[in-house]
Amino acid sequence: MDLGLKDKVAIVTGSARGLGAAMVQRLAEEGASVVVTDIQRERAEATTAALLAQGFAAHCVIADITKAADVQRLVDETVSAFGRVHVIVNNAGLPRDKYLVKMTEDDWDVVMAVMLKGAFLVTKAVMPHFIRQGWGRVINISSRAHLGNATQANYSAAKAGLIGMAKALAIEEGRYGVTVNCIAPGFMETEMVQALPTYETIKERAVQAQSIKRVGRPDDVADAVAFLASERAGFITGEVVHLTGGRYG
Repeated sequence: MDLGLKDKVAIVTGSARGLGAAMVQRLAEEGASVVVTDIQRERAEATTAALLAQGFAAHCVIADITKAADVQRLVDETVSAFGRVHVIVNNAGLPRDKYLVKMTEDDWDVVMAVMLKGAFLVTKAVMPHFIRQGWGRVINISSRAHLGNATQANYSAAKAGLIGMAKALAIEEGRYGVTVNCIAPGFMETEMVQALPTYETIKERAVQAQSIKRVGRPDDVADAVAFLASERAGFITGEVVHLTGGRYG
């Protein structure tokens, strides 16, 4: 199936590794020009170099998406490199897991800044381009955690916020040919998760709670991103795609 991504330009935040790196790989394979952006310079540059080595059109921008000036530079560099921008995937995020009574104000603020403020700033910066060209795709990477997880009041709130933001913008921007959707992954076997000391326990618990008895893979998320970014998904907006293997509780 031709997804119609040839000649499209996509920015994926937090794409130096893990889910984000899988997303830029998949979008590039579908013919899109991709922008790798992260605060981790060495990893982001390595991911970009790997894409270029495969013959894909890729550009790297090191940026802190919690800062408006960095975000504007990210969008300006994207347009300078590729002429336009069509797709934004708000993927950047991080956990600061603690029980509420032990959670600091900084634990709350950092998670909110990266996931919610970052998504706001990036989406606001690309929207004038989407409106002007009459076509755009916004994809927010939420999480099954939007349903609530112990020790994740900050993370769950931020992920739920991304869904609320998407639903509001889907109503607001549809008239301009812009769709706005969310993907809510469950347990995904990423490098970061595999490094956790409790990885095996978390993995076993997650698989037991799922109807599909395997762990999720970054490619599962990347495939969903590519579809929602495509021409084929042009009548889908304001939706949440749960990639959980059948786990919702």
